[in-house]
Amino acid sequence: MNNGKPNWWSRPSNTPEAARISTPPPAEDGDGDFPLPAPRPPAAPDQAAPAESRPAGDLTETAPAPAFEVSEPRPLTAEPLTAEPPASAPETAPAVELTKPVPVAEAAPVAPAPETPAAAPVPLHAPDEYRTPPYGEPGPWAPAPPVQRPPVPVPPQQQGTVPPTPAHPHPQPHAHPQQHPQGPVPPQGGSPWTQYDPWGAGDPGFAFEPAPAKKSRKGLAVAGALVFALVTGVIGGGIGAYVERNGGLTTVELPQAEAGDTDRAPESVAGIAASALPGVVTLHVRGSGSSGTGTGFVLDTKGHILTNNHVVDGASSSEDISVTFSSGETARAKLVGKDTGYDLAVVQVTGVSGLKPLPLGNSDNVRVGDPVVAIGAPFDLSNTVTSGIISAKERPITAGGEKGDGSDISYVDALQTDAPINPGNSGGPLLDSKARVIGINSAIRAAGGGSGEGEGAASQPGSIGLGFAIPINQGKRVAEELINTGKATHPVIGVSLDMQFNGDGARVGEKGKDGSASVTAGGPAAKAGLRPGDVITKVDGQRVHNGEELIVKIRAHRPGDKLELTLTRDGKELTKTLTLGSSQGT
Repeated sequence: MNNGKPNWWSRPSNTPEAARISTPPPAEDGDGDFPLPAPRPPAAPDQAAPAESRPAGDLTETAPAPAFEVSEPRPLTAEPLTAEPPASAPETAPAVELTKPVPVAEAAPVAPAPETPAAAPVPLHAPDEYRTPPYGEPGPWAPAPPVQRPPVPVPPQQQGTVPPTPAHPHPQPHAHPQQHPQGPVPPQGGSPWTQYDPWGAGDPGFAFEPAPAKKSRKGLAVAGALVFALVTGVIGGGIGAYVERNGGLTTVELPQAEAGDTDRAPESVAGIAASALPGVVTLHVRGSGSSGTGTGFVLDTKGHILTNNHVVDGASSSEDISVTFSSGETARAKLVGKDTGYDLAVVQVTGVSGLKPLPLGNSDNVRVGDPVVAIGAPFDLSNTVTSGIISAKERPITAGGEKGDGSDISYVDALQTDAPINPGNSGGPLLDSKARVIGINSAIRAAGGGSGEGEGAASQPGSIGLGFAIPINQGKRVAEELINTGKATHPVIGVSLDMQFNGDGARVGEKGKDGSASVTAGGPAAKAGLRPGDVITKVDGQRVHNGEELIVKIRAHRPGDKLELTLTRDGKELTKTLTLGSSQGT
């Protein structure tokens, strides 16, 4: 662009001569045309024929093109479509690339070209003083580029058409000026339409209003999506915060299994517990400035209840013993009898109906590994049920001994179980798989290394899986004696043992208590031929390692039972048979 005027550049034409282009007359004020550089000297007359002698449509160049600034071509955005050439043109003009939008100077309307060019074109004005070829005569320009529009037929010149210009070789219909890309063309002079260039933006002769920018639908969609995401995010965050703080918008109803059959197999732990709990009681004892809790179970419908001696030992009268059943009913109980050596006692309640005695099993039929269930009130938590197995049998244990004289020591040939037993379980039943009582829970082994045997031991921290129960066969005999006579008998062999002996076995002492004979005259041992200093190593073929174990093995039998004792004397092993005697317990 030079001073807002269009510059054109040409390609070499394939035709012998360049096309003839009409030149509009210069404007009176000098602004309607653009200045051109001085042309080169014209060619010799014999090199070009006069314009009048050339046939119509002959566009052969007559002189070399003057030097002009050549600008680079700019491709059009629309698909290029070549317009049809005039009917009179002998050849099709080559397409020329359009480089830049060029404004066209305002000019007076030009009459339409005749349909058939029969005569030579008439100059529109006097020759330019710089010998610039006038419009319609040979000049340095090549044919204008074709308009980038679909070819349409050329109608007769009418009101509203655009005359041919360098940018429009043929008249084009313009029936709808309001649809022009740059807006409607205002009328000039007496004609509603004037010569214009559709790409001539910036020409002062036309006042095109810029078309309103169309909003991109894609941009609107993206903006809408962002707004929607923001709104939903805020709403979702608010709902989430509300749900987190208040636990939901509605009342929460969790799925749950329907009510079904609550019965359990009789041999299951639940079945055993359901069958035995009505016959288990919790005992609360007060006396001598102290109180304690233990467990017991019903023996018969007369209200006799079996428990441990150390549970009720502190009671001074019947008013100090209270019994609570599993149903919550409470009654006072009186002490029927107790025995320190067996650590067993019997109490009785009256005026209570609906008592359910527990069936008694046979502890001799128990085998190691049998399943068992323990019921009691550990740490005063009544009706507690635990389960385990029989860990061992005939485990000799001693309990008590707080008095120091040995009168309160209990000797038990116990059943060992890993069912959890804690303080408060004492006196409760140990049940087999048929809910039969096979033992009375009495002691536990403390983890601190103390004996921990007996409910009163201060070193008992709780269960470590070492619990001990008095076999029910022994408990049954003692309970029957306590109910019938108030006292229990103990089987004896009639010897005094040396409890300080460190060898293997139980040694008969040289002297008895208070200096008396160690072998009671006329007693079972004397009749069997035992002598002081004999070391008893077996009872009925079972090894004994000390005096306590020998007492436990003897206490596991009834008075009158026959025992076979194996002993050593002067390095020789001897076997003796004796019948157990009886002594009154305390």
